[in-house]
Amino acid sequence: MTSRVTSVANGVSNVVPSIERWGDLHGKRVLVRVDFNAPVADVGGVLSVTDDFRLRSALPLFERLQERGATVVACTHFGRPDGRVDQRFSVDPLRRCLAQLGSSVELLENLRFHPGEVANDPNFGASLVEGFDFYVNEAFGASHRAHASIMVPPTLLPSAGGPNLQREVRTLLALLDAPERPFVAVTGGAKVKDKLALMKVLAEKADIVIVGGGMAYTFAAAEGRLVGGSLFDRSYVDACAELLEGGNVLIPVDARGLATSAPFGPDGGVDAVVNFDENIPDDFMGLDIGPTTVEIFTAALASARTILWNGPMGAFEDPRFGDGTEAIARSIAASSAVSVVGGGDSVAALDSYGLSDDVSFVSTGGGASLELVELGDLPGLRALRESPWN
Repeated sequence: MTSRVTSVANGVSNVVPSIERWGDLHGKRVLVRVDFNAPVADVGGVLSVTDDFRLRSALPLFERLQERGATVVACTHFGRPDGRVDQRFSVDPLRRCLAQLGSSVELLENLRFHPGEVANDPNFGASLVEGFDFYVNEAFGASHRAHASIMVPPTLLPSAGGPNLQREVRTLLALLDAPERPFVAVTGGAKVKDKLALMKVLAEKADIVIVGGGMAYTFAAAEGRLVGGSLFDRSYVDACAELLEGGNVLIPVDARGLATSAPFGPDGGVDAVVNFDENIPDDFMGLDIGPTTVEIFTAALASARTILWNGPMGAFEDPRFGDGTEAIARSIAASSAVSVVGGGDSVAALDSYGLSDDVSFVSTGGGASLELVELGDLPGLRALRESPWN
């Protein structure tokens, strides 16, 4: 088994050390940075984890280290307690979930209870690793943050990337290194400013870039179309027009939505839904792609050999405007292409349609996934590569 994972994207060489280079770990203590920022809810009067995927995904690493004789301790952030102790964000529900999963690994209290975590305080980082012999970063979803638990330990201890982190890096960067073509990227979401830098990279790397969601209306405006009261950012019209000039960006040609005065939410009734062609009149707003756009987008996906999807096609949390997102999800799930899905909303959509097992890879990285695809590197990866213990 190789001891390193190497990928190259945007001219950046990513060499992430692996735990496989370490030998016997009997008598050694290993600190594992995980991302257990899982959803919780009150269940029978007890705050409980409602989706244990992130916790379960770390168990093989814990077991592997323990089999080699190590004492394993994990640490995570949980919510946003703003650098102070706030019992609403205690990791106790996570500890109970770990115990129910059969893990004996100790979980330290919320890293973000200390202001030094977000501030990347070297003293706080040093205090975390005191008494430990090795460090593993298994928190891909937090590795775009230059926080103390991510950045400081590799400067002080022999360090490695965990198997889930390595798999995320290898899979996402492979899309940029050598995708099987045609490569179709599907982008969505509300705000064009959040995805524009990513789209510039994808427009260079992918054969087709599909645009949906609220961000699509700024692209529509760049074509001179009317968008009514839809989400629209005037300051990005020129940038969107420039991307459209490349010829490989597909945007919606019709939409479904509501009058701006109509109440949002399923209680508004299906009778309130309006279908629009290319232009959306004043006092109306688009909230989903229309049926003709669904046909165009799914036809592009049908020819793909590699697919990346990040972001819904509309306000799918309202069932009246979930058709576009569901159609894209089902088209990707039915494809024989290598399919990578990232971003919380896209993953949630897959789950809600029961399609998570029908795609090649589901990334849990969220913002880290976007930044890695956009920049080809992350602060947490650099910290591992540049560790003086390598």
